[in-house]
Formats: sequence, C-alpha cells, structure tokens
Amino acid sequence: MFAGKSLVDVIHERISSDPIPLPVFHHVALKLLNILSKEDFSIAQVAQMVMEDQALTSHVLRMANSAFFGGLSKVTTIRDAIVRLGARQVTNVVTLVTQSYQYRSTDKTTSAYMHTLWKHALGCAIGAKWLAEKMGYRELAQEALLAGLLHDIGQLFLLKLLEDIQASEQQFTLSREVILEVLQHMHVDQGVILMQQWNIPELYSNVVRQHHAEVYDTGDVLLTTVRLVDTACKKVGIGMHHDPSLDLAATSEAQALGAQEVVLTELEIILEDTVALSN
Repeated sequence: MFAGKSLVDVIHERISSDPIPLPVFHHVALKLLNILSKEDFSIAQVAQMVMEDQALTSHVLRMANSAFFGGLSKVTTIRDAIVRLGARQVTNVVTLVTQSYQYRSTDKTTSAYMHTLWKHALGCAIGAKWLAEKMGYRELAQEALLAGLLHDIGQLFLLKLLEDIQASEQQFTLSREVILEVLQHMHVDQGVILMQQWNIPELYSNVVRQHHAEVYDTGDVLLTTVRLVDTACKKVGIGMHHDPSLDLAATSEAQALGAQEVVLTELEIILEDTVALSN
C-alpha cells in the first residue's frame, strides 16, 4: 500500500509533487482578495471579475436588492451593486458563496467532516464580523469575516488530500482518529503554505499562522477576535471539538478585547443561530 511509509510521509509527498494539487479557493475570490489588498483598485476591475461567474453575479445582485441593503431603486448592474454594497462587502459575498462550494464531497466518509468544517468556518466568519462590530471595531468587520472564514483553510485542504489518498489506495480506510490527528497537527503549517502560495494578503496569513499559538500579540485585534470566536465555537460545539466547560470570560482574548459576559453570551447565541440556518 504505502511501501513502509507513514501517512504523514505520503501526505508530504503528495504536496511536494504538486504544490497545490487540490482546489480550496475559487479563482474569482482569489483575484478579488488580491485586488483589494492594493489601494488603487477600481470599481470596474471588481465588476469585471464578479461577472466572470454568472452564479456569483446573481448572488451579488440579490444581496444588493435585499431588504437590508436595498435602496429606493432596484440595482440591475454589478457596478451599481458594488457602489451600494462596497467592494469589500462584495468580496465577502463572493468568498462566502464560493467557499461553500469547496466544502462538498461525494465520498460518504469525508462528506460529514466537510459539512462540520463548513459550519465551523461559517460560524467563525459571521461571529468574528459580529464581534468586531460589537466591540467598536467596525472598520475591521469585513476583514474579520474573511479571517474567520479562512483561518482553518489548512483543514479543508488536508481533508481533500486524505480523500484523494483514500481513493487511490483502495485498501486504505480512514478512521476518525487518523482524520482528527492529521487535521489537528498539520493544518496550521499547511494553511500558512497555502496562503503564501495563493498570495493571500498577509493579515489573513497571520491569523492562520497564530490562531492556535500559545504566545500571540493581544494587541492584534483581528487575530484576537478570530481566536476568541474560534474558542466560542468549541464551547458550543461548532466544529470537530466540543468543550462546554470553557470559560470564555477567563480567556486572554476576551480580556484583551474587553468582552464582558453579556457580550460573550450573545456571541454564543449568534453562533448557534448561524449554524442552525446553515443546516
């Protein structure tokens, strides 16, 4: 089967043979993320990229005309939608929609894990945006959403890779223990590599790199926000691990942000509601 090699060795061989062997990002979302990292982007550039995908065009127009964002007149063009929503909000819509496509599998073994990973990614995205706004950092809200969405991207990649390995090794069966161990111990390093290879802006790479670090910069609001929401997800059971005994108020993240008990309780409710809607 593996000719005496460990699963970790096989994973590294697969990765080194093809730097990005499996898709985890949509090409339009990637282009938008890179364009928005520059200060000289134009509405026309953003509109042209969105219109590369007809489904994305439909999603953006639908959101621009929703009850929350809708104005007095109906938006009929992507350019007008970008003006109404803002380029960053449009990028978030595109990234959320396209990332949801990536968390799908026809394999029964990994499909459930994909669904769990997506719920965690979506919960962290919505929760991080909400918390940033709640704590007075509205200027970071859009970045918080994307950082929450992408912080565990290494887990998605590794799960796709494990699925690929299992498909090519007919006698190899993935156990829950093996899946969880690989995801837990390898996802940060692999996530950072992915972010660098795809040229994702550094502020998001930094969150991927440090979201589990024992020592981190508590003055980094974006990082601290995602870390706190990640822990809140673990407390309410949104993701691979569940620990209801966690005391969010006692965490260094909550203390650094000044998040009081009432805010943390509300955060838990937001997360549970978000996941309920995604089912």
